[in-house]
Amino acid sequence: MLHQFAEKIKDNVARVVIGKDEITELALIALLCEGHILFEDVPGIGKTTLAKALARSLGCTFARIQFTPDLLPSDVTGISWYNQKTQEFEFRPGPIMGQIILADEINRATPRTQSALLEAMQERQITVDRDTYPLPRPFLVLATQNPIELEGTFPLPEAQIDRFLIKTSLGYPTEAEENNILERYARRDPLVELEPVVGPDDILAMQERVRAVHVEEVVRAYMVRVVRATREHPAVDLGASPRGTLALYRTSQAHAALRGRDYVLPDDVKAMTPYVLTHRIHISPQTRLRGRTPEEVIAEVVGEVETPVFQ
Repeated sequence: MLHQFAEKIKDNVARVVIGKDEITELALIALLCEGHILFEDVPGIGKTTLAKALARSLGCTFARIQFTPDLLPSDVTGISWYNQKTQEFEFRPGPIMGQIILADEINRATPRTQSALLEAMQERQITVDRDTYPLPRPFLVLATQNPIELEGTFPLPEAQIDRFLIKTSLGYPTEAEENNILERYARRDPLVELEPVVGPDDILAMQERVRAVHVEEVVRAYMVRVVRATREHPAVDLGASPRGTLALYRTSQAHAALRGRDYVLPDDVKAMTPYVLTHRIHISPQTRLRGRTPEEVIAEVVGEVETPVFQ
């Protein structure tokens, strides 16, 4: 059932976003795990289009927040304003009160404004003038950031990066895919005609089904060994936290469910490890000087940890 829903969503998004089925699946995994996803890419790759297509396919409300150096926290969360007619303060919600949120170029905002997302992403609520407002469900933040070497950017603090369940990039399309993009967008924008294939209630039901996916004790122990190996690797100064272990557990469940299984295999763990743990480790300066990347270190960790074999 869940597998069929996921295929419908991916096929619908593929009408607009060409050649990015794997990325769409990662966004679905983040949504099903009630997490959030961070894209690091240059402008013009299709991140905004993906977010809009996903929101329309799910029948969810969509809001876009363009992060700039002068953006204030209240521009994200909303404000309380005094209504002279009613003689009372009223809450005017900000764009964060949507269901699918595109936080565009998040690393162009100041750290103070970046931190305004923390409570919303982790607690699914916002606080304005001592009043707390719950966010709608389902709730997914798709944040984008430019490569850190570009001018006018502020590196995301570790505490905020750790709030993202998954980090990935779309990358450039192949030659055939880019030609297909020109052909498909030549006469009209296919996003305008995109219709929902599921509803928000369906997503909430699928989230419950993902949590019911069975994880054998031996597979759970394998996850723990992989995460602990990141803390003991000589190239790593700071390994993944227990939040990373839980993220690996949840995403492995979703990965298995999207393949029509109600149980997790070690292959599900291996598939999700690069997207879940890479942004949660800090490699040593000496390792960087040698030209190694966190992706290479995580791949080495996975290769070194013994994979459980089922009889």
